[in-house]
Parts: sequence; C-alpha cells; structure tokens
Amino acid sequence: MDIGTRLFRTALLGLAGNRAARALSERYGMKLGASRFVAGETMEEAIAQAKRLNAEGIAVTLDFLGESVSSLEEAQVSERSYKELIRMISHEGINGNVSLKPTQFGLALDRKACEEGIRAVVNEAAGHGLFVRLDMEDSPWTDATIQIVQMLQDEGFSNVGTVIQAYLYRSGRDVQAMTANKMNLRLVKGAYKESRRIAFESKQEVDDNMRRLIKARLDSGIYTAIATHDQRIIRWVQSYTRMRAIPRSKFEFQMLYGIRNPLQRSLAREGYKVRSYVPFGRSWYPYFVRRLAERPANVMFVVKSVVWRN
Repeated sequence: MDIGTRLFRTALLGLAGNRAARALSERYGMKLGASRFVAGETMEEAIAQAKRLNAEGIAVTLDFLGESVSSLEEAQVSERSYKELIRMISHEGINGNVSLKPTQFGLALDRKACEEGIRAVVNEAAGHGLFVRLDMEDSPWTDATIQIVQMLQDEGFSNVGTVIQAYLYRSGRDVQAMTANKMNLRLVKGAYKESRRIAFESKQEVDDNMRRLIKARLDSGIYTAIATHDQRIIRWVQSYTRMRAIPRSKFEFQMLYGIRNPLQRSLAREGYKVRSYVPFGRSWYPYFVRRLAERPANVMFVVKSVVWRN
C-alpha cells in the first residue's frame, strides 16, 4: 500500500467514528450511495434482497447494523431485533444465517449483559437451526470476542463462530488455538484502523498471512469461511483445494453485498458455496465509511451517484 493510499484510508477511517459526520450523512439516508453496500434500512428490505441472492444460488448472512451502542437499552433493542430477524429468516425459508457485533450488545458498557444478550440470540437461532457469527471489530475487542464464543461453545452451543483478521500479528496464534477447539471461523484481511505495533501495514504482508491462515484451516478439515474479493487469493484457494482433494463442503467463499457481484454469481455457478454478507439498518454510516476506505474506486462511485442525483 503506497503512502497516498494509506493516508487516504486513514483519513476515511477516522471519519467512521465522527458523530457529526455520521449525523450529517444519515440525514440524507441512502442518497449518498450507501444503497450499493447496504441492503436497506428495514428488515423487510434486507429479506427481499436475501431472497434475490438465494435465487442466484448465493447464501446470505444478515447483519443488523448498529455497533458501539451507548446504552444497555439500545443493546436490548439489538437483542430483540436479532431474535425477530432469526424468526423471519426461518419463516421465509431464507438460505442464510446472522452476523452480529459484540459492541452492539453492550460489550463496552457491561460485559455480563452483553454475554446474556448474545447468548439469548444464539439460543433463539439454535431453536431454528441457524448459525450466528460474532463479527470481529477493532483490536480492543479481540480477546473478549474470542472468549465469548469459546464460553458459548463450552455451554454446548455448536451454532456459533467468529472472525479472524489476517492483518493482525496475533492471528496465526488465534487460528491455531481456535482450530484446536474446532471453532467455525471466517477469515478476512481486516478493515479497521490499527497501529503498526500490532498489524501488518503492507498489502503483501497481509495477503501472505491470509494465505497462511487459509492453508492452516483447510488442512485442518474444520469448516472455514474465506471472505475475500481478491481473485488471486480465490484462484489460489481453488488450486490448493484441488491439489489436496479438499471437498468444497469444507469451506465457502464470502463476499460483501454489492461488491464483485458477477464474481459471486460465477463462483456459485461453478458449484462453490458462496455467501453474501448483507448489512441493513439505519445505523449504516460506520460500515459505509469502511467500504469507502477499502478502495478509492468506491469513493468515485459515490461521487458519481451524488452528481447523477443532482
């Protein structure tokens, strides 16, 4: 990653937590181009998009946006919303599961209350035969997120897993430990602003570590979600799994809603399991900014969208 791109990404990620920028953006709703990356503001809109993706042979994981709540009352709203979402997925026959963020359940406010809320959602999902993914947020929450998932597994819940980010130095050790515990993982490169003290800076280093983590998981035989839009890594996975005779039932490719749609459809037609990460809700701003920070081309898409509307 060159200096200019790094500065661009850092500046945008700095806006993700800016309350004034967030309020200004959300006032204009989806008009800023967020609709490319966010499936809608309501559960009904997200379910409609999930059905469309299912019709194309693509599974989904639905994410009700709303990280870093400021009160336990907001956390309780998240719990109720996820339970309703799980019931709707089951009722509508959606091929999908759910993803949630621990800070959305009050992790920064009350650890015990957060655990109780997440446990209630995982229990609801278990009753409907659905899986729950605890998304990995920025590094202050890594240990707690892993501990919560491990706690739930120890309690007998087999329908829960989490995410490991390849740009963190610690991720090799985390994958080794969680693989030993047979934990279902999603592997990603990582999209938060992190210090060079704890994270790789260059794209090549992150890509190399991503391959190491994928290889370790594929060799283990434990089910793994490989979340990337990088065609070089996807081709490498295809080649490696053919060479090692690893069945496609042991892994899936995951991509974000609205990104590389033709590639998602192409992989699905080839017989690979593909899952689209489908976020929705009114608190879309931080997620939207991280998508813009990933690629300058995403910013140009938004600029063109705004100009076209005006």
